Amino acid sequence: MPAKKHKELKYKDLLPSINLRKLNIKSSEQVEPCTNIISQERAIKAIKLGLKVKSRGYNIFVTGLTGTGRSTTIKHLLEELDTKEPSLNDVCYVNNFKDPDQPIALIFEAGEGRAFKKSIDLMINTLRKSIPKIFNSEDYKNRRNRIAADFEARQKQLLQDFERKMNEAGFVMLQFQVGTGVRNELQPLVDGEPASIDKLERLAAEGKFPKERLTELQQNREKLRREMSTVEVESKKMLEKLEDALEKLDYSLIAPLISDKINVLKKKFPEEKIVNYLNDFEQALLGDLDRFKEVRPRRGEEEPPPFRKKEPFEEFAVNLILDNAATKKAPVVIEHAPGYRNLFGTLERVVDRFGYWRTDFSRIKAGSLLHASGGFLVVNALDLFTEPGSWPTLKRTLTSGTLNISGYDPFYMMAGSALQPEPIPVNVKVVLIGERHIYSVLYNYEEDFKKIFKIKADFDHVMQLNDCHVKEYVAFVKKVTDSENLIPFDAGALEEVIAFGSRLAGRKTKLTTRFTNIADIIRESAFCAMEKHRKMVRRADVREAIDAKIDRIRMIEDKIQEMFDEDILMVQTSGKAVGQINGLSVYDTGEHSFGRPAKITVRTSVGRAGLINIEREADLSGPTHNKGVLVLSGFLRGKFARKKPIVMSASICFEQSYSGIDGDSASSTEVYGILSSVAGIPINQGIAVTGSVNQYGEIQPIGGVNQKVEGFFDVCKAKKLTGRQGVIVPIQNVPELQLRDDVVEAVKAGKFHIYPVTTIDEGVEILTGLPAGKELRGGGFTRGSVYDKVTRALDNLAKQYRASHGDEKKEKENEKNNEDSKPRKPKKKAAKRGRR
Repeated sequence: MPAKKHKELKYKDLLPSINLRKLNIKSSEQVEPCTNIISQERAIKAIKLGLKVKSRGYNIFVTGLTGTGRSTTIKHLLEELDTKEPSLNDVCYVNNFKDPDQPIALIFEAGEGRAFKKSIDLMINTLRKSIPKIFNSEDYKNRRNRIAADFEARQKQLLQDFERKMNEAGFVMLQFQVGTGVRNELQPLVDGEPASIDKLERLAAEGKFPKERLTELQQNREKLRREMSTVEVESKKMLEKLEDALEKLDYSLIAPLISDKINVLKKKFPEEKIVNYLNDFEQALLGDLDRFKEVRPRRGEEEPPPFRKKEPFEEFAVNLILDNAATKKAPVVIEHAPGYRNLFGTLERVVDRFGYWRTDFSRIKAGSLLHASGGFLVVNALDLFTEPGSWPTLKRTLTSGTLNISGYDPFYMMAGSALQPEPIPVNVKVVLIGERHIYSVLYNYEEDFKKIFKIKADFDHVMQLNDCHVKEYVAFVKKVTDSENLIPFDAGALEEVIAFGSRLAGRKTKLTTRFTNIADIIRESAFCAMEKHRKMVRRADVREAIDAKIDRIRMIEDKIQEMFDEDILMVQTSGKAVGQINGLSVYDTGEHSFGRPAKITVRTSVGRAGLINIEREADLSGPTHNKGVLVLSGFLRGKFARKKPIVMSASICFEQSYSGIDGDSASSTEVYGILSSVAGIPINQGIAVTGSVNQYGEIQPIGGVNQKVEGFFDVCKAKKLTGRQGVIVPIQNVPELQLRDDVVEAVKAGKFHIYPVTTIDEGVEILTGLPAGKELRGGGFTRGSVYDKVTRALDNLAKQYRASHGDEKKEKENEKNNEDSKPRKPKKKAAKRGRR
């Protein structure tokens, strides 16, 4: 009883439903280049919300596949954002005269920071020119000389009085060289010559000098010493008074000049913090007026090289680290290298004249986070998390709203700096662009992430294939060709590009939004056309570009195909066999995926082991594949064991598979193999099968259907097409079929067939040519059907099992009877023991 003929797909069912004629599009020249974002309405709505809400924490994490236009969309939306009058600031770091290790941050409105720096620089330059002129003026020199002369006269008088007393006492002052210094010593005159007290003591001991005279000289020397000490103290006091007098002179002449200029700045910048800094600035300037005088190296010192000279007014400089004077809109900073230094700034170190590393407020450098303050910072999430220290610091900054600039040296290559700049308030909107799994990890395991990234913008990788989106695709082609000076595309080429986008989307009714891949094909197609000196890209050029792209990355596929061609991988594509069937698998190399058949075999025998998954026993089976085997076990029990148990041992194996296997797309294939092996019904080896099954025998959709169909077609073509070869696929996967032209042509010529099925019953009939069988009310299935033969075979296996089990029982009983019939030896009685 032959099975009924099942529907197979016609070649028209495999053709793409893309027709630009109904849209009156003959080439890309007819349309305007696209200027907006294609699709992604949900993501755009989320991004706009995040950009416009000013509250803290409304930063944005953009997710989606690479190439879906995430970065382009962000740039486009930020450019369109209406921020004509942004609230921006300038930031300056200045010296803290009270504690130089804690530089002060001065915040100005945009443009005022540059004006403040310019004013300070101008004031310092003016003072450096005008004050030395005062010091070099004749009036200043005369007044200074008069003061110095007065003090010199008094000092001279003091020394002359002491010298007179010394001469009256008969002493002279001698100077002796001691090392690099000079020592003064008082010695009496004896016979007109100076003599040391030590020498006179020796002479007195020898009786050559009167002891009374020696005692008198010693007393006079001590008295003179005390007076000399008094003179030295008075002389030092006079010098101090002289210095004070000269400083007062300098102060009286210079202070009004400096104060006037500082007061002008106070009126120009009246903020309290700036005024306090200017007060300290003034005191520091007036506290060391000698810096305005020419400084020369001391005796014995060499003049340091220019790069190691210390600028005398360095501490009065203004370090403008953020200048928004020319910024008219909210700043948009896209940081491509989000290292710690680039994001948050750093403290630069220089070598001083002594060879030591040093830093100060003038070496503070801003990063992109501060440059984006008042605007937006766009960062790639993966780049951010691969940079040490960047994420924790960004998290702290967004949480606190303040930025701490410090040096980052994770390997301690240089000694740390004690410099602690004052934190700067920042108001920045951060946009992270990353994959979905990064967002998922952060959301689930990083508590603070939920608080600082409240907006998720998810970019879809597909969109509906409709007239509107088709027009946008054509406009995108126009945009790429115009921006890169490429030749235009005709209608056929445009249809082929759209078909390529549909195949990437994985469904006829969808288009991919990974426009990076589409742009690559546009460029390569144009190159193929220009190589042929054409003025317009045709359909053949696009196909050539797609084929060339695949050919560049399909070396592994070719190597595996060679193994099929040489029968190293043994697969039958014609004839019939029992317990053997061709499944379909997908190989994925990352950049390229392709399908090839896999031989699945089933062997059944008497026993109660049930289904034995050899892949699982060998630890080569993944959890999804294991689940598929358990599901098909449920189908078999529901079909054949509702009133009696299945007594069978069946082993399932993917032949010549030596690596891991996962997925349940072969579960229906395994069902067919089991039914064939149990009932002894041969299966058509020219038909491969893919599709998962549930416990009710319904076929479920699978992934990679195009690769699987094309892979089996390639093997059949290599082994010669017979016209009876084809593939069984789930009917739900039919909208995903977008096959190569050679496969479609083979279907059109009747050399290759594609059968969509919804149940196991349909697949059984296609593979065996017999009816699957209907369940009868009284039990069993239609006589002569596949299920009827399976039922009878299972009954036979059960009988064989019971028979073999019964024989074993009889053998055990016979062995027991034989043991009982043997004469037994009498048991020895134990001797009685008396009591003690």
